[in-house]
Amino acid sequence: MTAIPAIATVIPAAGVGKRMKADKPKQYLPLCGATVLEQTLHRLKQVPALQQFYLALSPDDPYFPTLPLATDPQIHRLDGGAERAHSVLNALLQIDADVFPWVLVHDAARPVVRVSDIELLIASCLQKAQGGILATPVRDTMKRGSDRVQHTVDRADLWHAYTPQLFPTALLREALQQALLEGVAITDEASAMEWAGWPVQLVQGHADNIKITQAEDLALAAFYLEHSV
Repeated sequence: MTAIPAIATVIPAAGVGKRMKADKPKQYLPLCGATVLEQTLHRLKQVPALQQFYLALSPDDPYFPTLPLATDPQIHRLDGGAERAHSVLNALLQIDADVFPWVLVHDAARPVVRVSDIELLIASCLQKAQGGILATPVRDTMKRGSDRVQHTVDRADLWHAYTPQLFPTALLREALQQALLEGVAITDEASAMEWAGWPVQLVQGHADNIKITQAEDLALAAFYLEHSV
């Protein structure tokens, strides 16, 4: 059985969530008696291997200091950047790769990720000594187009990419640094590792690991939490 090392967790949460059209960033919206961010961290903290949490926030974020999380010794606040990749890199620059050889990155707005899926991702990555992401196969017919269909896309071998994503700390830091230096568009941590030539394994999770992006997503997340998925 592969021994599980201590893993650092990065949560980029510097965005403002414009698509929610709310009065505050989506990570601070109420969800089943807490904020979205608190629900997310509650799930993550149920995984024993995840021992330190690096939360990348907007430098002028007025909401986090009002939460009980602000005094949690496992949580380290740091300034986020202009884009997600900058926020993640800022956190990686504060993480000692000798102490935490692996780093897990998770969206603040995915509060219903299953603990069992996180543990499966960790086990798969450590067993193969290879980074990976949670994902699910595409089920629907896929179309390419703008205001009208250009053509149907073959959905074979297409996956929805989720978080968490887990990679060796030093490799991810180097990949992000080089990709940003060269102006590469980075949409998630896996895209930086792919660009750098490192393999990224797909670990099948559950489709209820939704990301809260629009108002209706909040109601769906509440349903999942209330039914304890």
